[in-house]
Amino acid sequence: MTTMTFLFLITIAIAAILALAAHILPSRNSDGEKNSPYECGFDPLNSARLPFSFRFFLVAILFLLFDLEIALIFPLPAAMLGTNPSTLIPITLIFMIILTLGLVFEWVNGGLEWAE
Repeated sequence: MTTMTFLFLITIAIAAILALAAHILPSRNSDGEKNSPYECGFDPLNSARLPFSFRFFLVAILFLLFDLEIALIFPLPAAMLGTNPSTLIPITLIFMIILTLGLVFEWVNGGLEWAE
């Protein structure tokens, strides 16, 4: 038996074991919320055209903005500059100050207030 065939059989066996465990192990306790068409809190008997608050979209966009900046742009100076801390620390501090100022600006202007 070749190594490739052996690895293929091991992969199929592990996948079958995991699929069987996922089918056998979970407890199936159902209640009214689980059996409803929407598990997200919407009442399925009312109109589906209820408008969302504009604040919801604003907070969601702010979250995406800050989340993407921190997750994607924050490691960039470290990746570009290598391990030289004399240039890495000031650039990182400037970046964090800009993010903090943006957060304070939104906070002062009421962009984070959920209730109108």
